[in-house]
Amino acid sequence: MDALLTKEQQKQRAEFRSFADEAIAGRADDIDRRQILPAELIQGLAAAGYLAAMIPQEWGGAGLDPVSYGLLSEELGRACQNVRNFVAVDDMVAHSIWRWGTEAQRQRWLHGIAGGTIVGAFALTEPGIGSDAKNVTTTAAEAGSDIVLDGHKKWISFGQIADVFLVFAKFQGKHTAFLVPRESAGLRIEPIRDLLGLRGSMLGELFFDGCRIPAADMVGRPGMGLTFVASSALDIGRFSTACGCVGLAQACLEDSVRYADRREQYETPIKNHQLVQRMLADMLVNTGAARLMCYHAAVAKSQGDPDAVNKTLMAKYFASVAVNRAAADAVQIHGAQGIGAESSVQRYLRDAKVMEIIEGTTQIHQTILGHYSATAAI
Repeated sequence: MDALLTKEQQKQRAEFRSFADEAIAGRADDIDRRQILPAELIQGLAAAGYLAAMIPQEWGGAGLDPVSYGLLSEELGRACQNVRNFVAVDDMVAHSIWRWGTEAQRQRWLHGIAGGTIVGAFALTEPGIGSDAKNVTTTAAEAGSDIVLDGHKKWISFGQIADVFLVFAKFQGKHTAFLVPRESAGLRIEPIRDLLGLRGSMLGELFFDGCRIPAADMVGRPGMGLTFVASSALDIGRFSTACGCVGLAQACLEDSVRYADRREQYETPIKNHQLVQRMLADMLVNTGAARLMCYHAAVAKSQGDPDAVNKTLMAKYFASVAVNRAAADAVQIHGAQGIGAESSVQRYLRDAKVMEIIEGTTQIHQTILGHYSATAAI
C-alpha cells in the first residue's frame, strides 16, 4: 500500500497508527463493556487534529485529502469502531455546516466541533424510515421568526451526548435540514443501550414535541435536505465506514495470526493446520482487496471523478461483507477463547455485523450497484 502513497501520506499513516495504538486500542474493550465513549478520549482526538479533519484549517479542521482521511478512518477502525464512528459523525455534521451553512452557523459551531468542545450528531433515521430517507415524517413549520419541529428520530449515534443535532424534516413539503441545539425547548432525548455492536456509540432516540428553534438555524434552503446536505454527509460516512471495515478486518487478521502462532493442538501451533491457513489467507487477501478499493474511491474523490460516489458504494459493500467473514473466521480460529466476554474478537464480530447495516445496508448497495453495473466503467 505504501507504494501508492505520497511520503506525506505515509508519514500520516504512521502517525495515525501510533495514536490508535497508544490512545485507543487498550480502551476499546472497556468502551464496549461500559457503553460510553470517555470525554478525555474526545479531547485527545481534538488535540491530535482528528475532528472535523476534512474541513479547511481556517475553520479548525486539518484539511485532510480523501486518501489521508481514509487512512485515518482505517487506523481508528482497527483500534475501535466506536471512536471511528464518533469521528465520522462529527465530520458529517461539520462538513454539512461548512459546505451548506451560513457564515453565522459556521462561526457558531465549527471551531467547537473541531476543538472537541461541541459534539455534533446526524439525525436522519426514524423508527419507520431508514433507507427510504426521502419519506421522513418529522415536520417543520414556520411560527413567526421561528421553526417548530414535531417528530421522532431513532438510532442517532452519540445522541446521548450531542450538543447539536443536524435534523432532517419536511418543511413546506420539502426535505430540509436544521441545526437543533440540545437545550432547545420541546426536545427530549432517551438513551438506546445494549446494542449488538457499536455499543460505545451512545445512541439516542429524539422526540420533538413543538420543538422551537430560530428560522436562521435552517441549513441551506428548503428542499436541499436530502439531495444536497444529507447526500454529501452520507457519502463521508459511507467512505469512513468502508475504510473502518478495512481496519477492523486488519485487526481480525493481526489477532488471529498472533493466536494461531501460540495456540498448539496436536503438538503443533494451529497456524500449521491447513484449514486455519485457509482462513488466514482469506483474511489477508480480502483485507488487501478492500483496502485497494477504498484507495480507488479516495483517489476518485480527490480527482472529482463523477463516479466517485459509486466507487465509494463499491468499497463499502465489499469491505463490509469482507470484514464479516474475517470476524467470523477470527472467532473460529480463537475457538472457545473467541466467544468469551474477555475476548476482543467477539467484539469484532458484533461490530462487523453493524457495518453491513449502517450507511446503507448490503442489500441497498447491491440494488444500487446492480443498476450501476450497466454503465460502469471500471
